[in-house]
Amino acid sequence: MLSTVPEAQTSVRDLFRRGLVIPAHPLALTGDRRLDERRQRALTRYYVEAGAGGLAVGVHTTQFAIHGTGLLPPVLELAALTAAEFDREVVLVAGATGPTAQAVAEAELARSLGYHMVLLSPYRELDEDGLIERARAVGEVLPVIGFYLQPAVGGRPLSRDFWTRLAAIESVVGVKVAPFDRYRTLDVLHGVVRAGRAGEVALYTGNDDHILADLITAHRVVVDGREVEVEFVGGLLGQWAVWVRRAVELLEEATLARSGDDAAVRRLLSLDGHLTDANAAIFDSVNGFHGCIPGIHEVLRRQGLLAGRWCLDPAEELSPGQLAEIDRIWAAYPWLRDDEFVAEGLDRWLA
Repeated sequence: MLSTVPEAQTSVRDLFRRGLVIPAHPLALTGDRRLDERRQRALTRYYVEAGAGGLAVGVHTTQFAIHGTGLLPPVLELAALTAAEFDREVVLVAGATGPTAQAVAEAELARSLGYHMVLLSPYRELDEDGLIERARAVGEVLPVIGFYLQPAVGGRPLSRDFWTRLAAIESVVGVKVAPFDRYRTLDVLHGVVRAGRAGEVALYTGNDDHILADLITAHRVVVDGREVEVEFVGGLLGQWAVWVRRAVELLEEATLARSGDDAAVRRLLSLDGHLTDANAAIFDSVNGFHGCIPGIHEVLRRQGLLAGRWCLDPAEELSPGQLAEIDRIWAAYPWLRDDEFVAEGLDRWLA
């Protein structure tokens, strides 16, 4: 049967399947908590110039509160228009949330703005059968990326059978694996293999506590007596909303590691704890991730990309002690930061 997928869409899928750095795009706000379009554009320009292959907009890091409000359309549009300034393809991923009708409507909005894929967030009010039907409905609008979101920030446990059924849907092109749990991560890997789509469904780590280990590991999954090798090809991460130039370099080195470069494997394993320690401070893991979005904003503020840490919810601020922890990891791991790259481009991105 001949494919009905447009040629341009096929090219985007190939890029996505190959593996990319996809930052989860934050929301730039002014002091009165209105959209700061100038700095929102600057963030997008930073990500693209840093080498990110895609952008995820309207996701948890963008603040789920924009869904169902007038903010979602302009935020999606602003990222798409800014990405179009560049002379290369940028994979545009729109976050969709809520019940089926809302998720489908948000996917239709994203399609109208030129987005390529939808990252479909879990919805607690639906059982697994309902979530599968919701994914099918959204997949009729745009290709779907499944999302295993950790319970601490709105996710829920999902069975291995669920991931098998989800991966079997033809319109599902990837899974963002972010349960922050090795057992549940394995459920996704086994589900994709059981569905027989290991070569078609791209796995992206969203495990911000396990980034480098995910990216360098070739997982050998045994199902029905046969062994299938699967791997994480890239990352779609809140952690990669910051220090993106370094993230691109890390993914390049992880690709070498998976291809058999033992020196790259050893180097990345030695750095894995540094990145996880930095993430713990930025994401406020000790306080159940309460300060994760303000933590991301604080890093971007220090680099001059954001004017402040403001979130839509005034109560969403750094936790007690979190600022000191960010100070600590800032001094401890200078190799993680891309301050010089940001300083060189900041005036241009803000213009």
